[in-house]
Amino acid sequence: MDAIDLLVNRHSCNQLSAPAPSGQVLDNIINAGLRAPDHGGLTPWRFIISEGEGLNTLSHYFRDAAFNLGKAEKDVLKATNAPFRAPQIITVIARIETHPKIPESEQLMSAGCVVMAMQMAAQAQGFNGIWRTGWFAYNDHIKQKLELEEKDEIVGFLYLGTPDVSCKKIRQLNTDNFVTRMDS
Repeated sequence: MDAIDLLVNRHSCNQLSAPAPSGQVLDNIINAGLRAPDHGGLTPWRFIISEGEGLNTLSHYFRDAAFNLGKAEKDVLKATNAPFRAPQIITVIARIETHPKIPESEQLMSAGCVVMAMQMAAQAQGFNGIWRTGWFAYNDHIKQKLELEEKDEIVGFLYLGTPDVSCKKIRQLNTDNFVTRMDS
């Protein structure tokens, strides 16, 4: 699959099973993320890879956070089960720092580019995934359990694995609806 084909046919898949990326394939995914645009070379990203027992730990964090928020029993159960949608989750964290020339928003956008690059690298190597956030990404209990610093932000949970189904192609969009041309 060439790069243009990969990018214009990008799609997420939410039905994933083992195996998850590992070894050189996982290294490629991480390295693709590390090549994201990065104004000033701040590398404002960190990763937590959860698989096996790590998914159980993440499940406990999600469950406790839902319970602490007073969510309904069905929602606590949904939160408890969320990490088991895939055999691997990479939590991508924007490690924001105060910088005189590089706004926090640029650091956050850079971390978002990391997630996209990692998902594309997974797909290019025969895996797939889905980028999720939801309330989990903004919850103080989860941030504390993951030992994030005060200014850190969870940009997303990248669920990765082997597609269980043929993932639906995304709808084609008409570029004219999104482009304004400024010709001379």
